[in-house]
Amino acid sequence: MTRIALIEPEAANPEVKEIYEKTLRGKPGTIQKALALRPDALKNFLAFYASVGRSLDRRLYELVYLRVSFINGCFYCSQHHVASSKKAGLAHEQWVALKNGAYENFSEAEQTALRYAEKITRAPQQAGDADFAGLRKHFSEEMIMDLHLLIGLANLTNRFTGPLDLALEFPAEQI
Repeated sequence: MTRIALIEPEAANPEVKEIYEKTLRGKPGTIQKALALRPDALKNFLAFYASVGRSLDRRLYELVYLRVSFINGCFYCSQHHVASSKKAGLAHEQWVALKNGAYENFSEAEQTALRYAEKITRAPQQAGDADFAGLRKHFSEEMIMDLHLLIGLANLTNRFTGPLDLALEFPAEQI
């Protein structure tokens, strides 16, 4: 049961209704309905969310977001990114591997990004020059920044949705 009020479309003020209709194409999710309690935060969050990870290919984006969400135990984000990862070509066995931290069947670049995402999620103070040297073998500076932003975004949304116990809007996928 969601622990905070949600702003449903019929109860939304004009500013939120416009965001729901134009930005979210009339289909706000639970996270957007919660953020609508603070319309400026909703608007800025959506813009930030849309800007992160654009230099990364969609598969890598989903791999990293899923791994961070699995580490954090965020059911809501994991389920949303399992659903979106299907469009990037990921399948059940890859979700299981990510959940278990088994990276051996992913490309070298993907493994590097996943190990780094895990380190930053579990112990960010342990990141060092060797990590960046490894990242630079596969990624441009822009991509490294996008990777950092993506890891931070996933951690933020995990910590936001989990404690609020936001309800999933569709049937859950078993992993």
